[in-house]
Amino acid sequence: MSQGSNFVDYVKICCRSGHGGPGSAHLHRDVFTAKGGPDGGDGGRGGHVIVKGNAQLWTLLHLKFRKHVIAGDGESGGSSQRSGKTGRDEILEVPLGTIARDAETGEILFEINTDGETKIITPGGRGGLGNWHFKTPTQQTPRFAQPGEDGKEDWNILELKLLADVGLVGFPNAGKSTLLSVVSAAKPEIADYAFTTLVPNLGIVSYRDNRSFVMADIPGIIEGASQGRGLGIRFLRHIERNSTLLFMVPADTNRTIKEEYEILLNELNEYNPELMHKPRVLAITKADMLDKELQDEMEKEVPKDVPHVFISSVAQKGITELKDMLWKEITR
Repeated sequence: MSQGSNFVDYVKICCRSGHGGPGSAHLHRDVFTAKGGPDGGDGGRGGHVIVKGNAQLWTLLHLKFRKHVIAGDGESGGSSQRSGKTGRDEILEVPLGTIARDAETGEILFEINTDGETKIITPGGRGGLGNWHFKTPTQQTPRFAQPGEDGKEDWNILELKLLADVGLVGFPNAGKSTLLSVVSAAKPEIADYAFTTLVPNLGIVSYRDNRSFVMADIPGIIEGASQGRGLGIRFLRHIERNSTLLFMVPADTNRTIKEEYEILLNELNEYNPELMHKPRVLAITKADMLDKELQDEMEKEVPKDVPHVFISSVAQKGITELKDMLWKEITR
């Protein structure tokens, strides 16, 4: 199975929590007591549906075919004020960077960002109170107890935003996959057509003194992605989680470097203006095609407000300089 079919970043699941168990209306009876008082215990809580962060996971694939998640019901209360057993919780393990949202309203419920972090997505019903709770001076032997609360059933969406230090931003064919394959051990599929990268690829980039950082090749965005054209929106979502953005513009672009950079910038701004505050670095790729004179000419049209470097992944040109720039931005 290729990485493409293994990477799942969106699942819709029906979560059903358990019903609370009913309280007991038992009256105490034993050899010495013919007419004892109320001693019915409380019903057990219904099982929750819980989402838990797991740093070992990087995809939601294991939940893709799990459409219904059903927690256990709480048990009835017993005599001698014994509480019923709590219903079985259902725990959904998810990668870090997973967001849970209500499928109907689209409202974000919570985000899971740390290993072992747990959040209740669908709470179980409360158990009913036993009859001993209702004993009063005027009502010494209540023969009733509280029923358990019903569980809930709702559709929820879990979606993953990649957590990476550097996100690669560029049009298809800007050389993002090639760069990732050169600077890390990631083996992305590479071909010369739009939207080659249909899943985000993660690579760990080694840096000086045994340090490293995570780079994510986010599939190419195209003009109009922020309006939902093509596969854009799904991919732009991943960029939100990257701490530094590496814009990649090929030297053989039909536009000027500045024009291409500004179109990419505009796509991000349309989608989420907060992305504009992230540190940025600009890499002009495929620089092995340029002689010194042409590179000097291009240098004049590079935007002045962003650190830039000319690189060639194939010829290994400017790669060390690029890593230095990225490290400086990540650790700033």
